[in-house]
This record gives sequence, structure tokens and C-alpha cells, in this order.
Amino acid sequence: MTASSTRRTTPARSPLAAAGAIAVAGALLLTGCGDQTNGGKGGSSASGRTSSAPLFSKLPKTIQDKGVIQVGTNAEYAPMEFQEGGDIVGVDPDIAAALAKKLGVTFKFTSGSFDGLITSLNSGRYDVAISSITDTKARQQGLDDKGKKLGPGVDFVDYFTAGTAVYVQKGNPKKIGSVEDLCGQTAAVQHGTTYEQLLQKQSKACTDGGKKKITIESFDNDTEAQTRVKSGGAVAGVNDYPVAIDLARKAEGGKAFEVVGEQVDAGPFGIAVNKDNKQLTSALEAAVSAIIQDGTYKKILDKWGAQSGAIDKAAVNGGK
Repeated sequence: MTASSTRRTTPARSPLAAAGAIAVAGALLLTGCGDQTNGGKGGSSASGRTSSAPLFSKLPKTIQDKGVIQVGTNAEYAPMEFQEGGDIVGVDPDIAAALAKKLGVTFKFTSGSFDGLITSLNSGRYDVAISSITDTKARQQGLDDKGKKLGPGVDFVDYFTAGTAVYVQKGNPKKIGSVEDLCGQTAAVQHGTTYEQLLQKQSKACTDGGKKKITIESFDNDTEAQTRVKSGGAVAGVNDYPVAIDLARKAEGGKAFEVVGEQVDAGPFGIAVNKDNKQLTSALEAAVSAIIQDGTYKKILDKWGAQSGAIDKAAVNGGK
């Protein structure tokens, strides 16, 4: 999940491959990639935990002592993060598990509403938020889509890239070819996402061009938006490209939806971190770079068919 891209280099546009989900209990601590078991090395104690993990020393002492990074997510976003049999699985949990091996701590995921993740992060409920969050200047600065200051903002450690895609009912009954074709139509979207902002921007372009506005229906979660499109109440939904592709492939065996046009406005996904926690940001940047360099990152994306979102190196606050 940018003000000009999605909740989430222009990637290749090959469809996402089917992937076997590996169950990861949402309440369990993620520490490995693939077989996700408790694997932090080194001894630990409440007052002075140690680890032989290569990047453990880069973490803030408070997290070293806890041995846990609390993660906020919105697990309704396959293949990035979603629940399967009560377990949280997907690209982001697997990446977190790989980071855990480098850092020597565990990542504990808790699912909540997407539009409340950054507020919960800055209130101290979570140490980070990992939920296909597009790194934008507005989010870095704590601004809403109108430029109003809402909070202190967050820092991002960028680890993936994706653009926006339009999906419709299978067969495309309204012959939608792109977001520009939504003038005068109803579109469904998840509230608080950057692709909601994309629809708002496009609706203004419609009226500025003498066409009818887009009727934007915003929902608390992406599943509700999908249901609206499936029922015909909305002619299209707008989502991140990898999510839209996964939805088209899997919903009702590929018979419910299709993606139209090309993805647009590609932007980076970032791990959100409180601006006061620069040491954690630096440690996560080093860990993301490490899993890219050793090939673990590529294996994770290959597993989930998400190769189109690969980046070459980690970055901090690379969004526009």
C-alpha cells in the first residue's frame, strides 16, 4: 500500500507465478526464511541479550534486550501479506524472516487496519510497519493528500517497488482500458491508500477535461473493495500491480477478475520506522542490503512470483 503511485526502475510485467504458502502463525515470531522457526543465535537475558548474528550490534539496545521487533501490518494483501488458516504469510513476512537472521532478533507481526498503521507506529505500539506501504514525501512529512500536517511522519527503508493497476470483472463488460476510462464510472478502493489518492487525482482530471467525475467508493479493507467489483457495484478496482495480478490469477480459479492496461506510477515500498529511531532505520537498511547481496531476497521474490518488484539496493526515504 505514493501520492502519485500505489500503497505501494519500472518492473517487468510478467504475471505473478503461483506460490506455495508457508504457514507462519501471526502470533508467532518470524525468524527464518522458508522454514520459519525460532532461530536467533546466541544467548539471551532480559538485561543483556547477545547474538552472533552479523548485524545484531547495529540494533538499538532496547531491541537487543527484547529480542523482538514488533511489526504492524494489514494482512489482507496477497501475495504481499495475507492470512491463511489464521497464519500471516507472504512476501513481507518472508522478507522480515530473512532480516531477522541478519539482525539476530525476531519479528512479531500483528494485523490491524491499514490507515491506522503509521499512527500506531508513532504511538509506540509497533517498532515498525511492514505492509506494502508506498514511501512518499507526504508520509515522510506526516501530510495528508491536501498537504495538511497530520503527524510527525516516518522514515522508510525501501525494499520493493510496484505500480498501480486497474482490475475489472472477468470479461471486462465496461471495456475499461486504463484509469483514464473511469471518468463517469464507479471505482472501488481501500481507504487511506495512495491509489485512493490516484483516483481522486484522476477524477479531477476528468472534470477538468469536461467529463464526469469518478464515483470513488472507499472501504476499510481491500476485500470489501474486491467484493464490490465482483458484484458489479463498481466497474473497476485500483490496487498495487502485484496484488491485482495475484487477485486475477487466484480469485475463483482465475474466473472472477482480470487486470487491464499497464501498471503506472511505480514507486518504492518501505518499512516504516519512527523518525526518532534512526539507529533502527540504519540497522534495517543494512539488513535489507545484506539479503539482497547474498541472494536470499531474490529467492523470496521468486517463491512468490514477485520478481517484478525487485530492487538492487536498499534506500532510506527514496520516495517522491
